[in-house]
Amino acid sequence: MKPLRIGLIGYGFMGRTHSNAFTQVKNFFDLEYQPVLKAICARDAGKAKAFATKWGYESIETDWKKLIARDDIDVIDIAAPNNVHAEISIAAAKAGKMILCEKPLGFNGPEAEKMVAAVQKAKVPNMVWYNYRRVPAVTLAKQLIDEGRLGKIFHYRAKFLQDWTINADLPQGGAGLWRLDAKVAGSGVTGDLLAHCIDTAMWLNGSIDTVTAMTETFIKERKHTLTGKVQKVTIDDASAFLARFSNGSLATFESTRYARGHKALYTFEINGENGSLFWDLHDLHRLQVFDYKDESKVRGWKSVHITDGDHPYMKNWWVPGLQIGYAETFVHQVADFIQGLSSGKMASPTFKDGLATDYVTDAVLKSAKTMKWEKVKKVK
Repeated sequence: MKPLRIGLIGYGFMGRTHSNAFTQVKNFFDLEYQPVLKAICARDAGKAKAFATKWGYESIETDWKKLIARDDIDVIDIAAPNNVHAEISIAAAKAGKMILCEKPLGFNGPEAEKMVAAVQKAKVPNMVWYNYRRVPAVTLAKQLIDEGRLGKIFHYRAKFLQDWTINADLPQGGAGLWRLDAKVAGSGVTGDLLAHCIDTAMWLNGSIDTVTAMTETFIKERKHTLTGKVQKVTIDDASAFLARFSNGSLATFESTRYARGHKALYTFEINGENGSLFWDLHDLHRLQVFDYKDESKVRGWKSVHITDGDHPYMKNWWVPGLQIGYAETFVHQVADFIQGLSSGKMASPTFKDGLATDYVTDAVLKSAKTMKWEKVKKVK
């Protein structure tokens, strides 16, 4: 296998998931390239060294610009907060580096447009880490829809619920809580959680034309971790919107961090003329399937256990009946990216796909302010 030298920026939760994927992929997939953990970049040299030692990175950097300038780096993997995605991506593209970027792609649509333009001009392979596409059950749902099993689609509904920000004493900002700081995150649950739902939905059901939305910030002020001052909270704690897809189907999306009892409840359901599908992240290795063509006396919802060798990705893992989990979705994404390098066809979601999701989140946030239906800009 040829080496694919990785330069990772960011050592938080996503840095761990990416590092695990780079480490594991060669053990389960036969690939032309093997990821080599060349360098980890973070502002805190001590923490970067500790991360490098734990995960096996050969070196560290404390300046991402120096990382990009290195000749021994092929791929820049961005697992840093949202407000630096664009600057790093554009610089990496100009340096001719392949780029993997955490979601959402940009701070907003206009910023993401510049990122797309940069990778297109440089002609460098690129991908956004929307990992839920790589859950085998979700990939199977995509296959069933594309095969026409559901017929004409009428409805799509998705929700992503958490409860970790309910405490009014929780501060905002800083290394651990940057998602609560609009200057770093861009938005709250819309860009963080609903972005996942939107990407999956458009992958499964096509583009979204129009949206009408409402958002809410339940706790208006929080102490800022960095300044110690009580400041206005400018991210959205909850977001809900209606949508119309280009294929004529209707949709509802809901996300909140104020649903007590839910840590990461992500579900979607699709209803078509011939059948329906339902998936739940808490039971991620199962796909619920309803087929109206079944004989009436045995017609009903079936729980399909996604572990057999003819299910997406599963031939690379264990024997039938033994499921995989969240971490493996990132392994699948790395495998697909590398296979794309070998075939010359980039794996999705590309930066253009990420831009499409950013356009939807922009429209959602705009609609919440105007209280009107808003058209979603289309990717050219």
